Amino acid sequence: MTEQENKNINMLREEKIKEIEALRSQNIDPFGKRFEGKQAIKEVEEQFSEIATSEPSQEEVVIAGRLKGLRRHGKAAFADLEDQTGKLQIYVKSNFVGTDSFEIFKKVSVGDIIGIAGSIFKTRTGELTVLANSFTLLCKSMRSLPEKWHGLTDTEIRYRKRYLDLISNPDVRGVFIERSKIIRYIRDFLDNQGYLEVETPMLQPIPGGATATPFVTHHNSLHRDLYLKIAPELYLKRLLVGGIEKVYELNRNFRNEGISTKHNPEFTMLELYEAYADYHKMMEIAEEMISYVLKRLRNQLIVQYQREKIDFTPPWRRLTMCEAIQSVTGLIPEEITDDNLGSLIKKYQLEIPENTKKGDFINELFEKQVEHTLIQPTFIIDYPIEVSPLSKQKPGSPHLVERFELFVNGMEIANAFTELNDPLEQKKRFLQQAENKSEGEINQHFVDYDYIEALEYGMPPAGGMGIGIDRLIMLLTNHDSIREVILFPQLKKK
Repeated sequence: MTEQENKNINMLREEKIKEIEALRSQNIDPFGKRFEGKQAIKEVEEQFSEIATSEPSQEEVVIAGRLKGLRRHGKAAFADLEDQTGKLQIYVKSNFVGTDSFEIFKKVSVGDIIGIAGSIFKTRTGELTVLANSFTLLCKSMRSLPEKWHGLTDTEIRYRKRYLDLISNPDVRGVFIERSKIIRYIRDFLDNQGYLEVETPMLQPIPGGATATPFVTHHNSLHRDLYLKIAPELYLKRLLVGGIEKVYELNRNFRNEGISTKHNPEFTMLELYEAYADYHKMMEIAEEMISYVLKRLRNQLIVQYQREKIDFTPPWRRLTMCEAIQSVTGLIPEEITDDNLGSLIKKYQLEIPENTKKGDFINELFEKQVEHTLIQPTFIIDYPIEVSPLSKQKPGSPHLVERFELFVNGMEIANAFTELNDPLEQKKRFLQQAENKSEGEINQHFVDYDYIEALEYGMPPAGGMGIGIDRLIMLLTNHDSIREVILFPQLKKK
């Protein structure tokens, strides 16, 4: 913003402050009070959509919102009033609202919030309009809104000043209204399936349940470091031990890692667990739940996402990770050995050490070569044991586990396992994971011994799944950046 633009903004602000002082000098509160009887503009439009006469209706309506347009004509004015549900034209005339009230109305401007009570009529052009019988100033705006024809388009400002984005761009409000609906439909589905919604700690003594860098904080009274939740998994599975057989949490996770169009350090995750189930059951739940949400939201199972038509009609494709790699690269993963691993790392230009384990190589190769090709909903199943410390081993395949990830349009949406419930094997994998983190030395602080003890009491066979809610909402609302579906995304310092 130029120095002159800043100067103009400050001059306008000073003028508006003078208007506020002038209103107060007349004993008029420029910031209003409770406003009774407000109706949603959308409901008013639906109720009177069939009105066919230019004569005002006998029934009074009461609406309130922000002025988005104002056209003055002497002792009368047309304006556009917008609330969360829509926009409606109003007509304010001196001999209807009274001279004193109209004098106050002459002091309002675009951006102010007002209330109107009046009758509905249609103009000669057929536009539904409220003829005001009374007017109430509810909040005087001190700053001018963005230029009305183009709205707020600067992406940086849109994210930093989301309130201004919501005022200026009704479509953005629509995204977050849909976000709320999607989360409500997910809850409806799981509640109807007999799952119990719970809450687990945000502050945890051990950052467990996922491989990620945690945020660290310090609790003064306890004299100890705590970690913001990177996943609720180990707490939710403790509840399976305790006899809660179907459980879920819609929670905030925090991971001290990169920011991108698909990653935000703070994000929303659904995690659910079901006793006596496995990863095949979790695939069924994923298909049923997302189909349920789409039917409620769109009444169809085909979604237009960017340039692709995504068909969510079940059943979705299922491929093993090895099959997916072979189909794209021609490489047969079963033929990878310690002898040829180094040359394969160079061939596929993977940024991993040459002494990487085979399972880590397979996973890295899949991420670099295959993920982006998975456009239609696809379950990639049977992962290497090295990258899946909480999954149960696949019978007859010592190097694989019963795990899947769901990919849509090249993006991971869900991650699920047949849960490992063998405490001895779990302890062994935790120790291996802790050793990897500290480069050869076991960091006991990252081994959740209490969870291992819980498993020793017995956890039933179970399936579990995590779904990235923000990414799912990106798909269902046709946005290619996670920042478009998070109200207040994390941003770099100005």
